[in-house]
Amino acid sequence: MPSTEAPISITVKTPAGSLVTVRAESGEELDTIVAHSIAAIASAAQELESAVRGTPAPTTQSVAAAFNANIIETGATIPAQEYTQPATIGGRNCPHGKMTAIQGMGKDGKPYKGYFCPAPKGAFDKCKNQYVTVQSPDWNTFVPEQIK
Repeated sequence: MPSTEAPISITVKTPAGSLVTVRAESGEELDTIVAHSIAAIASAAQELESAVRGTPAPTTQSVAAAFNANIIETGATIPAQEYTQPATIGGRNCPHGKMTAIQGMGKDGKPYKGYFCPAPKGAFDKCKNQYVTVQSPDWNTFVPEQIK
């Protein structure tokens, strides 16, 4: 049975013994999650520990110091990144711009040809790949921009 957990995880143990785990699909995603949420995670863990002990909650600065971290931004909402590449003529397009024509061999050993969204891997709004089927007339006229 395949695992439903992300392949990368990091667990931090607070001075009081609470464990905080962050999971991600890639190193880049883990960096982003940690950078944007370390203060919130640390603060939540400290507040919970303080409530259990009946002591006052620490400040954000003391929490950051406990994790040997710097406060980048507090109280700010990070907006979703929007990809606004202009649509081009020819090939296939999606809301993010011109799709990349790629052909290659799949893990099953079968050839594939298709168009892929230019948004970064893992983007929340990345479009689905548009594959060209072997039966399609486009299969024989497909011109790849990349071969994998």
